[in-house]
Order: sequence, then C-alpha cells, then structure tokens
Amino acid sequence: MRKFFIAGNWKMNKGLESAMSLSNKINEYAENESKIDIGVFPPYIYLQGMKNTFKNIIIGSQNIFFKQEGAYTGEISPKMLDSIDVEWTIIGHSERRNIFNESEEWVNKKVKFALNNHMKAIVCIGEKLEERKKGYTLEKISMQVKNLFYEISKEKAKNITLAYEPIWAIGTGETASPEDADEVHEKIREVVSNIYDSDFAEKLRIQYGGSVKPHNAEELLKKDNIDGALIGGASLEADSFLKICDIAKKLQ
Repeated sequence: MRKFFIAGNWKMNKGLESAMSLSNKINEYAENESKIDIGVFPPYIYLQGMKNTFKNIIIGSQNIFFKQEGAYTGEISPKMLDSIDVEWTIIGHSERRNIFNESEEWVNKKVKFALNNHMKAIVCIGEKLEERKKGYTLEKISMQVKNLFYEISKEKAKNITLAYEPIWAIGTGETASPEDADEVHEKIREVVSNIYDSDFAEKLRIQYGGSVKPHNAEELLKKDNIDGALIGGASLEADSFLKICDIAKKLQ
C-alpha cells in the first residue's frame, strides 16, 4: 500500500504569530508520526524558521523558478532552497497556471529543473469547469500528465508526487465525488504506465486536492487510487488539518 501524504498548502495566508501557533500544533502532532507523511508548504518567509523547528514534517516551497539566479524579481530558486535545506516544492498549482499564466511548457521546465537540482515536487494537474461539463476531463488530464513528464527519466520521476486538483473545486466548497476522483486518478496511472511502466505507475503517489475537508476526507482516502491530499483552506486551522491526518492514519 502506498503511504498517505497529507500536505497543507497555506498559499498567501498567515501572519507571523498565527503561523507560529499553527506550526507548533502540527509539529507536536507529528513528532513521532511514521504511519503517514505530513507536509506543510507555507509562504516563503516562514520556510527557514519552520525547517529549523520541524522534526518530522516535510517542509516545501509553494513555487520555484527554472533558473538558479538572476534578474527574476519575486522568484525563488533551487539553490536558495537548498541553502536552507528545503528539498520539496509545489509546481503547476492551478493558481499559478491561471493567475500567473504559467504554461504547460513552463511547468515542465520547472519540474525538470527542480529534479535536476535534487529536489522533490508535488506537481498539480486539473481541469476547468467548462472542460468538465464538455466531458473533456480525462482528455485534459492525460495531456497534462504527458506534458509534465516530457523528457524526464524514470529515475528522476521517482521524486514526483502528483496532485489532481479539479480547478472548479478549489476554494469553492465543491468537490469531486470520491468515485469521479478515483476514476481520474486511475486514468493518471494508466497514462503514467504508458510513459514508464506499470510498476512505476503503481508506486506513484497521487493526491487529491479540491476542497478536502474533515467531512469528506475519509470517503476520498478510501479509494484505491487516492494516496493523500493537497489541502488548502482546511490546512489553515490545526483542528481541521489534523483531523484529516487522523483519518489518513486510521485508513493506512
């Protein structure tokens, strides 16, 4: 059985005091945790402090650029993250794609650059509401999977975790049914199997990320092809985030 990976994406939230309070609660919870992987992806300014404080939690960046240094205002590089021992990043989140116009090509370049610099990545994919209504979900997801793995060796691809995040469900309170989500995850495995092989696809962890809350987490995580959650809003409060962790531990 693949090990559940429960990750909190804080996005652009939390002042210092509330970030420290939430961090301390998660750190205390996870101190001796081994059944599941727990990750936190805070705003950049908290990365070093949290990395120095957390003992048993994956700490990662919410984004990365495909250059090590230069005149790229507002960006962050693998070299910078390595200097504070951060080895994880999110790539291709729908908000990066939609608000900042990151293309499929850019997502692939970021993935390749991160992996070539010894990083690990949660790479996000997902369809828009109009694509879902037209029945294009599986076609869109298949295309995104092929694009993000383009020219990436199987050995380096082992450092990728995928996150299926239907764009229409993010921040809306809507969520894909467990059956629909599992169908998409199964399709992702099929496409990855064709790119590499069935053994690789079977070992690949695929999170679900679309308004995951304590009330729907169990039914989602019970599905065979769902290996965790990339959590937005519910990761901003210790009670809701840790309840989802409890559910994952129970099912593991």
